[in-house]
Amino acid sequence: MKWIALTILVFIVGYTFITLYFRKPGAGYQPYKDSKDRATVHRLEQAGYQRVTATISLPADPQRSAARLAQTFAPSQNTFGGLPSELSETLIDKPILPEGFASVAAPSSVAALMPYVFQFTCTLPDKKNTLDETYVYVKESEIAIVASFEKISGELLARSRECTVLVTIPGGTLKPGEYRVTLIGSRNSRQWTLQVK
Repeated sequence: MKWIALTILVFIVGYTFITLYFRKPGAGYQPYKDSKDRATVHRLEQAGYQRVTATISLPADPQRSAARLAQTFAPSQNTFGGLPSELSETLIDKPILPEGFASVAAPSSVAALMPYVFQFTCTLPDKKNTLDETYVYVKESEIAIVASFEKISGELLARSRECTVLVTIPGGTLKPGEYRVTLIGSRNSRQWTLQVK
């Protein structure tokens, strides 16, 4: 009996060591999700879009994080909600969008090699959603920013329908020029002009 227990213990320790030592960093291969993602990227390229994954975070103190962004913010105005028709036809999975935006703090200009960082406060569809991913779709002088949400499983709920998000678009993504940026919501979106130098 002791030998069996000792054999099991040695196997578990050895297997754990080998698994942790040789494991590849990052998420594991998910065939269905990865294939669908590749197909989406291919369709976007065919339609002339470049997709960029933005880094997102939920700031603990939204006022302080907005104050650090820039001295001058671009004025933003409300516009019609929903995905642009061409982008909607191209995406395989339709994202769950925020209803609208209470505020946007976005610098009016950025150097081409620097990351573009901005912040927005949005209204979630309901308290059963949480922030998932934010993608940036660039086509010529248009930038569409899609913050998508996912359903919270089980009985859990979000604390509030308001969500403040800090978004970072990697440096070197945007070429110099003037862009019309649209932050897309389901009921209303926000637009502003960005100068990339």
